[in-house]
Amino acid sequence: MPKINVLPKSLADLIAAGEVVERPASVVKELLENSIDAGADNVTVEIKNGGISYIRITDNGCGIAREDIRNAFVSHATSKISKPEDLDSIFTLGFRGEALASVAAVAGVEIMTRTAEEEIGSRYVIENGEEILLDDAGCPLGTTIMVRDLFSKIPARMKFLKKDVSEANAVAAVVDRIALSHPGISFRFIRDSKQTLITSGNGDMLTCIREIFGREFSSELIPAEAEGKGIKVSGFVSKPSASRPNRNMQFFFINNRLIKTGTGSAALSEGYKNSIMVGKFPSCVLNISLDPSMVDVNVHPAKTEVRFSDEKLIFNTVYYAVKNALAAGDTPKQIVTSPKPDYYKAPEKKPEQLKIDVPAPKKDFWQHIPKSEPVREPEKFVPEKDEKPEPVKFIPKPVTPAVSVAKSPEPFAEKEESFDEILLNNPSKKTEISAPEEKQEPFTEKTETFDEESFRLVGEAFKTYIICEYKGRLVVIDKHAAHERIIYEKLKRENGERSPQLLLLPVTVTLSKEEYSAVLENAELINKSGFDVEDFGSGCIIVNECPMELSADDVEDVIIEIAGRFVEKKQDVMFEKLDWIYHSVACRSAIKAGNFTSHTEMEIFAKQLLSMPDIRYCPHGRPVLIEMTQRELEKNFGRV
Repeated sequence: MPKINVLPKSLADLIAAGEVVERPASVVKELLENSIDAGADNVTVEIKNGGISYIRITDNGCGIAREDIRNAFVSHATSKISKPEDLDSIFTLGFRGEALASVAAVAGVEIMTRTAEEEIGSRYVIENGEEILLDDAGCPLGTTIMVRDLFSKIPARMKFLKKDVSEANAVAAVVDRIALSHPGISFRFIRDSKQTLITSGNGDMLTCIREIFGREFSSELIPAEAEGKGIKVSGFVSKPSASRPNRNMQFFFINNRLIKTGTGSAALSEGYKNSIMVGKFPSCVLNISLDPSMVDVNVHPAKTEVRFSDEKLIFNTVYYAVKNALAAGDTPKQIVTSPKPDYYKAPEKKPEQLKIDVPAPKKDFWQHIPKSEPVREPEKFVPEKDEKPEPVKFIPKPVTPAVSVAKSPEPFAEKEESFDEILLNNPSKKTEISAPEEKQEPFTEKTETFDEESFRLVGEAFKTYIICEYKGRLVVIDKHAAHERIIYEKLKRENGERSPQLLLLPVTVTLSKEEYSAVLENAELINKSGFDVEDFGSGCIIVNECPMELSADDVEDVIIEIAGRFVEKKQDVMFEKLDWIYHSVACRSAIKAGNFTSHTEMEIFAKQLLSMPDIRYCPHGRPVLIEMTQRELEKNFGRV
């Protein structure tokens, strides 16, 4: 058996740092929690190069006494707990005493601090676990801590960091969430010498939400509150009309600590049941206040997951908070006309008007022409006796019918058409439909001779399924699934080569910082698929162009879906990401179940689909049609 060795302190600290410090955002989170626990009401965060090369956090908290500075950087040294019973009543964000020791083990740290009892502050420098300096320093009340060259001595950890912009967005996400959980503290975030966030710290949560996510997001929120059995839930939830395609804008806090809770998320969704569409999710910023003995926060290294002593009680309180909010605040949208400005109102007393003498118009213009210019009467045209005026010929303008009914040797266009475009053509009898002569993608669309004589449209069921007869079979077509697959294959074949449509009004999309970072990282890929997205700053992007098939009303939801997918599936290769974009655009662009479809539309669409034998499943794997032979149908009725 190998000999058991006691690890040296330096190696033990590196192992501990691996659990606490994953990236610059982890460092910022731990240090911000220390500033809040120190009683600060004004905190400034500054980073450079995504926080990899430089992090500085300044607060006006209580500071650290000089005799305690060295102990602050020793593992498991803390002022927040002293006995086992204290773990049952934790009110502070930090309590393990691992943050400073872990950060100092993988970076260079410099701290300047002063307490109210001290006249002169202290400056302490420690690099990669080794103390360098402890000396006097002139500094204000509070603490300033600087972290430089994170993981510079650990190349194995450095190679797992992402680009500077991605790491900076991760830091911004941490600052946003901590600012949301503490609206009474003013936070300032400086990113590469540019201030990107400042909160007022006035204690109003809605104001804080507006400062972080913008007016558009905050205007769709309604207050939510419920209390019972020692638990209080307060905050804001979104109106059902402002639901999103994912849960990335749901923020839960336990005693002002950011957490991930499946219980809270499930209660939120249950509260919105029958109020929002399937596949849509509400947004929220909710703080759950309860006795610390009812929750265990010491179950996760990052303290983002907790364990409740009574999950059902938490569920019920969140559920009723949502129900109360919807009952009181979910009112129908009102049509509001803009009031006229004050200058449209009639004045109480009319001011005196300036009178201008205008000469009266002359009665007869021709009588007042100067005599030097004699009046000439207009000449009258008199045709000669034998000459007759040529009559004016009226040539009617040719009118193109909405649906062509003339027989055409090639009813379908050379390239594949959308559901709307195919209405411009009407297939004739027994027409050979050939595949486009373009560069083919892995999927090769096959066509077959369409037998017009064996086709008959029966009708539509539930405004969803097109029913027809074809070659002795009863065919039921799911029009949404079929149209979705046709558009999907068309987008894949074009591969972004066709020009997108320019939006009349660019669409601004508010995203979580993780989604925002994912979109910026994959902007080139998104633009290749037919979009034109640009960074709009502060968690927003602006969309100037979109694929031709997509409606402008669906642009925001598609971008949010794509961003959420990129966050969830970070390891997907480029081909899979591009394929997902085509999936999302096709699903949004296809005709929806329940939409009205005319008889002509159904007939032409069914003929086009039946001439494409390879299109039998939608991009999600669901069948686009089902068939039953005449014999199978008669067998069910006992005829054979």
